[in-house]
Amino acid sequence: MTVIKGNESVDGDASIRELLSDDVLDVLLERSKDEAGQLRLTGEGSMLGQLVKAVLERALEGELTAHLGYGRHDASGNNSGNSRNGRGKGKTVQTGVGPVRISVPRDRAGSFEPVLVPKRAGRVAGGLDDMIISLYAHGMSVRDILHHLKQVYGTDLSHEQVSRITDQVMDEVKAWQTRPLDPTYAVVFLDAIVVKVRDNNVVTNKPAYIAVGVDTDGEKHVLGIWLARTPAESATAAESARFWASVMADLRNRGVRDILIACCDGLKGFEDAINAAFPATVVQTCVVHLIRNALRPVARRDAGAVAKELKKVYTAVDADAALEALAEFAGTDLGRKYPQAVKVFEDAWDRFTPYFAFTAPVRKLLYTTNGIESLNYQLRKVTKARGHFPTDDAVVKLLWLAIVNIEDKRARERAAKRDNGDKHAFQPARLVEGQRVAGWREALNELAIAYPGRIR
Repeated sequence: MTVIKGNESVDGDASIRELLSDDVLDVLLERSKDEAGQLRLTGEGSMLGQLVKAVLERALEGELTAHLGYGRHDASGNNSGNSRNGRGKGKTVQTGVGPVRISVPRDRAGSFEPVLVPKRAGRVAGGLDDMIISLYAHGMSVRDILHHLKQVYGTDLSHEQVSRITDQVMDEVKAWQTRPLDPTYAVVFLDAIVVKVRDNNVVTNKPAYIAVGVDTDGEKHVLGIWLARTPAESATAAESARFWASVMADLRNRGVRDILIACCDGLKGFEDAINAAFPATVVQTCVVHLIRNALRPVARRDAGAVAKELKKVYTAVDADAALEALAEFAGTDLGRKYPQAVKVFEDAWDRFTPYFAFTAPVRKLLYTTNGIESLNYQLRKVTKARGHFPTDDAVVKLLWLAIVNIEDKRARERAAKRDNGDKHAFQPARLVEGQRVAGWREALNELAIAYPGRIR
């Protein structure tokens, strides 16, 4: 495309600066100064606001021309049955640079329906919507977003308008939550963050569970987000075998047919639920969760010594050696002082020992849910600013937006490092999604031997 500037033609790829003369820029600068002589780039009457106004009104003129079928002052419009009819009463629309006052052209037949700025629309979608969704994804509450828009851009929106804007992503969220999954996952990690949600007219703490699966190529994927429903007669969310059965049914309905190992934090009812849906799956308790639970009753001054003794348990060569190390610790002064630390491992022994059937590559993969815990740490920062969520869908919406935002942030950081010559910048950019497990080839070979015919 070629545009005309004065007597010159400028290619369509030219920058805005090349298209605007110095005289035009000087006028814009002068008009954008406040009483103190300071430049106002955003907000009502600002330089960017005037540019947006000009572009919008020009675009609306183009829409009317397309509607009528002829241009302004074009003789072909004579006796056409419809023609331009001036401009309607001006209206203020909210944009990404603040409120902008525009006038909308009219036709005599009253049949013109603007697309860019629809009738009765109070804002221009696009920049403003994207800004609000980004602020929401960073953890700002609706009230904080309203205050930010008013303070920085002079934009007035209602609580309902902001909620409707963020709800625009719900179709994407639902599509993501129901997308087809791979038939086989080598390992599925499951962990939770606790959020406050209004349920049955009561604000209650609810665990929001997030699953991360490692596919047969060794790549991690966030499989979904689930919140337990609260029965009307109960005051707490239903973290039960029934809940876990519904989660496993959801995975099966989305195409999962086999999970080799499910790694979790020893959640009640999880083992029975997963084996009902996937009978051949081995349930492995996360070792790091066990250590944390074992150290919870230990005084800070003794924590280091107890952790050192417990390390002998989970680094043993096999299950028998681990049991012997645990018995030795139970017989020490520290073991007798903190019997609960021993009991934590004893209670989870059957779900802890599958870990010993493998060598270092697979043990490292199963040792901890660090990948998902790192993600949850980021998500907790986003949810921390919230008093409570009005619905379960609001929780899923924010967590999905936050995951997308976190992944994109990491990708940008990697790209910036790569541009600066960082030799490590070519490692996976994602925090979770699409990241490849370290040492996967060795782990894959061992898993293929341990589970013949199940990894394809």
